[in-house]
Amino acid sequence: MNTWATHQIQNQFDELQDYNLFDTDPILQEILQRHQSQDQARLSQLGTIAGSAEYYQYAEQANRYTPELKAFDARGRRCDVIEFHPAWHQWMVLNRSYEVHAYPFSKPDDAQGWLNWAARFYLNGQIECGSLCPTAMTLGSIPLLQREPALWQQLGDKLLSQHYDARDLRISQKKSIWLGMGMTEKQGGSDVRANQTKAVPVGQHGRGQGYLITGHKWFFSAPMCDAHLVVANTEQDGLACFFVPRWLEDGRKNSIHVQRLKDKVGNRSNSSSEVEFQEAWGIMLGEAGRGIPTIIEMAAYTRLTCVVGSSAMLRQALVQCLAYTRQRQAFGKPLAAQPLMQSVLTDLALESEAAVQLAMHLASCYQQDDPLSKAWQRLMTPAAKFWICKRVVELSGEAMEVFGGNGYVETGIMARIFREAPVNSIWEGSGNVMCLDVLRAVQRDRESIEILIHSFAGTIQDEPLLQQELQQLLQLFAQSPDQLQFMARTLVSRLVILAQAVLLKKYAPDFVANAFIQTRYTAFHGRVTGLIDLHLVDMQRVLERAFPA
Repeated sequence: MNTWATHQIQNQFDELQDYNLFDTDPILQEILQRHQSQDQARLSQLGTIAGSAEYYQYAEQANRYTPELKAFDARGRRCDVIEFHPAWHQWMVLNRSYEVHAYPFSKPDDAQGWLNWAARFYLNGQIECGSLCPTAMTLGSIPLLQREPALWQQLGDKLLSQHYDARDLRISQKKSIWLGMGMTEKQGGSDVRANQTKAVPVGQHGRGQGYLITGHKWFFSAPMCDAHLVVANTEQDGLACFFVPRWLEDGRKNSIHVQRLKDKVGNRSNSSSEVEFQEAWGIMLGEAGRGIPTIIEMAAYTRLTCVVGSSAMLRQALVQCLAYTRQRQAFGKPLAAQPLMQSVLTDLALESEAAVQLAMHLASCYQQDDPLSKAWQRLMTPAAKFWICKRVVELSGEAMEVFGGNGYVETGIMARIFREAPVNSIWEGSGNVMCLDVLRAVQRDRESIEILIHSFAGTIQDEPLLQQELQQLLQLFAQSPDQLQFMARTLVSRLVILAQAVLLKKYAPDFVANAFIQTRYTAFHGRVTGLIDLHLVDMQRVLERAFPA
């Protein structure tokens, strides 16, 4: 050896890539098999592509070389164009070709359409999240537009299309389109009723009529979308939702002026903006005077995407930790063989399985119309968004720490997951808003919480801990409104953990369900990751199930 050689690289391992995200996930496969999904071959194809080194690189590039606003052309004409790195378009092509933006609606005869959609979103969300923003908003807009016959006739085929059309043209000239959202204003945030943007009818007022919109949006998601659903106030009908195209059919650009792009903590591949409307033209959607219910319906779908997306981030963080610690040596043996590291990895694995079981079950409930499925949709969508999106914020930090200093650099996926994690907890309603939404649903329809809680009872007959928790929750939800609001975070957290325990008890192996129940219902759980009694957990089987070695 050269005596002057000082740079010997040993015991260093890159983040995992070039593996099949679907084929290495026995938990996701079990869920799909249980529901008799016929889509697993297609999902395996997607898992190969999304997990390839090529698409990991596209994700890294799209987030490193962020979108740029070109507000004016060379001669000073307003153009409001956002320019993206080519890697962004590669992910948009993939999302579109696998129908991540529309699968439940483009395949209405698939009895597991929502579950198969969720699996797609879950796979792609493990690697690149920013491109899922316009994907999620397009998904959420479709059921609203399907109830507008004239608009749907013009837009339906373009919304459902698997072809990606990146051209900046009016809708009639394009093969496919994306939809975004414009709701949040400076003074209101989540309080949409405080919005000040005004809409004035061009002629007649009401559903399907044209309006001129003047005002601003503090967060205008994905401004290069072909149209946006925008909330504005009308003198005649109060708050309403409007379909606002980027281009008018006479060839003029609509009067939507991008002021600047947001310099966000994460989600950096995606463009978020501030805009002003200067008599921008739009069409009212939904019944006059029912703007808020129209918006809330769309929000239910986009909140579901937050649940699935955060579960995906948690899955990727776990897999990266397991792959790394099985190779990295410390104190004479692999990190994964060190007992203290095993406690952290086991806790992460239990949290990840509980998240995906809940997310996929919730998605499957969107396929059904029975009272129990409706209760899951109405109560557990905001509840799961609150809990799972919060958990990934904390746990992505723990996962980064597993890599040590190698995790705390911008050249790897762990830092990107850490930066990305908070967005789903904030977007489409913060944690407090989600908890209040659960309480609002319970107060309006007390039967829904009773249906949900009682559906748990048959699964937990041999679990005294869970039976006691179930009875306590029923009593707590019967408190006065003021008491309920003060305890809302506690109630919603306990409701979600109970739902996860029930699902694991019903569908997961006993060594997973028992470990989750015993660890989640101890006095010290949750104070920090890894507070696990080894005697309560079959650690080796939990970790092997999470990501087979």
